[in-house]
Parts: sequence; C-alpha cells; structure tokens
Amino acid sequence: MYSTSDFRKGLKIEFKGDPYIIVDFLHVKPGKGGAFVRTKIKNLITGRVLEETFRSGEKLGVPDLEEKHVQYLYLDAEGFCFMDNETYEQIFLTADQVGDAKSYMKENLDVYLLMYKGRPIGLDLPTTVNLKVTQSDPGIKGDTATGATKPAKLETGYSVQVPLFINEGDVLKIDTRTGAYIERVRE
Repeated sequence: MYSTSDFRKGLKIEFKGDPYIIVDFLHVKPGKGGAFVRTKIKNLITGRVLEETFRSGEKLGVPDLEEKHVQYLYLDAEGFCFMDNETYEQIFLTADQVGDAKSYMKENLDVYLLMYKGRPIGLDLPTTVNLKVTQSDPGIKGDTATGATKPAKLETGYSVQVPLFINEGDVLKIDTRTGAYIERVRE
C-alpha cells in the first residue's frame, strides 16, 4: 500500500480498480481543516487524465504491474511485434497501445513492456534513442547568429527541429520524453 506521503511523479498506483501513474501532485495544508494532496493522475489503460484530491495519510493500492524486457522486431498488419528476451515469445501491440512511442521505434530497439494482470498495456522507452536523418534541407550560410533551426525527418518518419549544421545521414540522439534533439552522435 502507498500512503499520500509516498507520492512522487511517475509513481504507479491502483485507483478505483485501474492502474494510474501520477503526473503531478501538490501537498496542501490549509489554515483550517486537514491537509490533503491534489493530484493529476493518468490511466495507464485508457490514457485519460484525472484530477483527484486525497486526504493526507490516505492509502492507495499497488497495481499488479509487471515489466518485461522485450525487443522491437517489426510492424505489420497485426501491429507492432515484440519479442520477449527471456522466453522468445512474440507479443503484438496495436498502434493505440504503442501511442506516441511509435515515433521512436526502430528495429531491434530494447524496451520494457508494461503488463497489467498479464496483458500488455504500454511501453517504457529508454530515455534517449539514436535515429538517422533521412531528409533535411541544407542550412543557409549566415543564418547561424540567431541559433536557427530547421526541420529534419528521421528514419522512423518522425520530424524534429535541429540546428542548421545537421545533414542527411547524420545520426542524432533524441530525448523520448520530450521528442527534442539532444546532440549529433559521432560514429
């Protein structure tokens, strides 16, 4: 069981029979009355975000979540195919279950599959991924004084704003939490 004093961003809790993740929280101690915690929680199955208030000291359950280390193999008509690294079993997820992570999915990427009561509900990506630039316009000389950026299309089809010195064929490190360019990777 978790108490409200255990709350932190990213904590997974069970609320009203479903698994949730805490997106944001604030401990409030009013002048009168008891203290409480105002939270934003996201349903891990539906993706819906709720704003809930819990009394200080209230107990919440620990969800029956399991993380499996899997490797992304390919995308086909059935969906995204992953292989369990221990049992070599293939697991398929739909585009809805993968969500925004599809922008960073390249073959042989190791990820963690989030399972709730034995069924897959989502993915935990690594913090950064390295992706190759497939399309980028050349930078115009003289535009560098303002820290200008240009769009670049990556091998997964994802577009990101990059500095003008980035060229086609470069490999970039991308932050999967924000989708932003971090740096060019030297190979």
